[in-house]
Amino acid sequence: MKILIAEDEISIAVTLGDALDEAGHQVLSAANTDAALAILERDAPDLVITDVRMPGAGGDAVLLKSMELNSERPVIVMTGFATVDKAVEAMRVGAVDYLQKPFRNEAVVARVATLGKLFRLQEENEALRGDFGGEPAFSGIVGRSPSMRDVLQRVQTVASSEATVLIEGESGTGKERIAHAVHALSSRADERFVAISCAALPENLLEAELFGHEKGAFTDARKTRKGRFELAHGGTLFLDDIDDMPMPTQVKLLRVLQERNFERVGGEETLEADIRVVVATKVDLLRRVRESLFREDLYYRVHVVPIHLPPLRDREGDVPLLVHHMIARHGAGQTYEVSRSTMNQLERYPWPGNVRELENSVQRAIALAGTTGQLACEDLLASDPRWRGANQVQDDVQPLREVLKAAEYEHLRRALESTGGHRSQTAELLGISRKVLWEKLKEHDIADGDRS
Repeated sequence: MKILIAEDEISIAVTLGDALDEAGHQVLSAANTDAALAILERDAPDLVITDVRMPGAGGDAVLLKSMELNSERPVIVMTGFATVDKAVEAMRVGAVDYLQKPFRNEAVVARVATLGKLFRLQEENEALRGDFGGEPAFSGIVGRSPSMRDVLQRVQTVASSEATVLIEGESGTGKERIAHAVHALSSRADERFVAISCAALPENLLEAELFGHEKGAFTDARKTRKGRFELAHGGTLFLDDIDDMPMPTQVKLLRVLQERNFERVGGEETLEADIRVVVATKVDLLRRVRESLFREDLYYRVHVVPIHLPPLRDREGDVPLLVHHMIARHGAGQTYEVSRSTMNQLERYPWPGNVRELENSVQRAIALAGTTGQLACEDLLASDPRWRGANQVQDDVQPLREVLKAAEYEHLRRALESTGGHRSQTAELLGISRKVLWEKLKEHDIADGDRS
């Protein structure tokens, strides 16, 4: 990342800057407030580390200016013991963390590395949004797997039409989010999006909820009430769990889709249904037709443009993205770590409850993390401890690239020791050029004494 260090104590600025530079970051330095503000305007750093006390307007001005220019950019404040209260106040304003002097540069580098992971994930999500025209309709949908890209591409294709959309997917896959995206990209985006679950209500109440009712239509109908079809007039009506809709209600829905009009329960007035209909099912509707649980004619009415939403287990590479997105969403401004072995288990776990189960797991793990800042595997996979235990042995098997990298590091270190840190002799001993040796030493962060 490009990091601005705003610090007037040269020893701190230089040593911290060197440590961050060695970690692969680009460091920009400012010894006073005016210089820091100029760098914020000119160079747009990705991260700001600023002292609370700075010559000029002070670190507060740096924090506020950074937030004004980019509210998403993280700011870390540095403070002495006497000004901790100012650092706490800075965090209330928007800083993500504070460092109390004296501090270890290695700890700061590790903290920055954590923020860097979130920064890269944000970049990847921005790139994904860029692939789809930067549409805000996709802002709540996280995923870069080929299957999810296919879904988003199909949403863009069908949104502009008036055709009925059928979203197919297991429970917890995010079907309502996709329905929202279809609505947001349609010509009806400025009108209402109205949703109802067909599984949540018994037959008599579902019909009244959909079509409304007149006063006195049944015992508790004390006044006329509009249904979801009326409330969605001009906009989009989302019928979730349509596979659970009772047969009598299916008949009435079929008529609305065919005739584009309806009557309230107990009423005689025919009302127009100017709506875009999006429906969702958690099971194979055609199978329900064969089982005589869903009308065949209604099936063909709703199965106009199908969108299949894949289960989480088939979304390769999306679990880490979702985990970090959920940490940012539910972490109340705190950053939580997930170890590589834990993340490996999360990626292997089949997630029968899909994204909903993953989000519940992350929320639980955050609540139980306390002040450790580490999300525990046993908390993330508490819903299925048998699976975790059965797969624990796989945690001891490291990825091959990590094993090879560790072996290369050890071989380089021993070769340098054998030549007394002499680069030319070490390169000759290893059968590589000095340039390649220099690159390898930098990659492994090995200090060799810089002897030629």
